[in-house]
Amino acid sequence: MCLAYPGKIVSIDKQSGEIDFDGFLKKVNLMLLPDAKIGDYVLVHAGFAISKTTEKEAKDTLAALKEVQNALYR
Repeated sequence: MCLAYPGKIVSIDKQSGEIDFDGFLKKVNLMLLPDAKIGDYVLVHAGFAISKTTEKEAKDTLAALKEVQNALYR
């Protein structure tokens, strides 16, 4: 099973961007989303932003992932 994690683009430098994953910043490749801009929410898999998403979908996904984590590590 593959999982794409949502985050918000906070900076862009050519084909890479710094993504905020709920407080954790990571540099990812944006070459698959040439129209991505600062403030966009994206889904990231294996270091690549693979699609755009909405802020609501991103936050809902993060909340669901936290619920799973809490259930697994009680």
